[in-house]
Amino acid sequence: MGGSFWWQSGPYQPDLGAAFRQAQEQELAKDDHGFPGRTMDELWEDEGWQEYIFTGGTGTVLDLVDVVAPTDAGAGPFVRPLTDREVRAWAPTGQPTYAQWADALDTETLHFPARGCGNCTVLYRGGQPAQIGYWGVTAD
Repeated sequence: MGGSFWWQSGPYQPDLGAAFRQAQEQELAKDDHGFPGRTMDELWEDEGWQEYIFTGGTGTVLDLVDVVAPTDAGAGPFVRPLTDREVRAWAPTGQPTYAQWADALDTETLHFPARGCGNCTVLYRGGQPAQIGYWGVTAD
């Protein structure tokens, strides 16, 4: 297999780590992928979950462990926020909308990260932060 591209949006919070955890909780509530009644911390301690993620994954924020610094270029399974410079390369105002983000992904103006990794950026509506856009590639 060769890793599958995925993208989704989640709720905005000024703390990107808190927003990421909220997005994971919402996603896990929709589908526990056969691992019922566990928190994300508990799932990542489970070898069965790790095997599930690294051999196929969910194609969602559940495939990632935590948010790292925008300048961290290490391997996954982490989500890395884009730097301001990276955002302005496809959204010159530095305040991308959902439509701009989706278009940048569709036209490959915005690239997907390496396998088992994810990226994120704040998305704006009416000049105000409204959502977080997440995108990545499964580890398989």
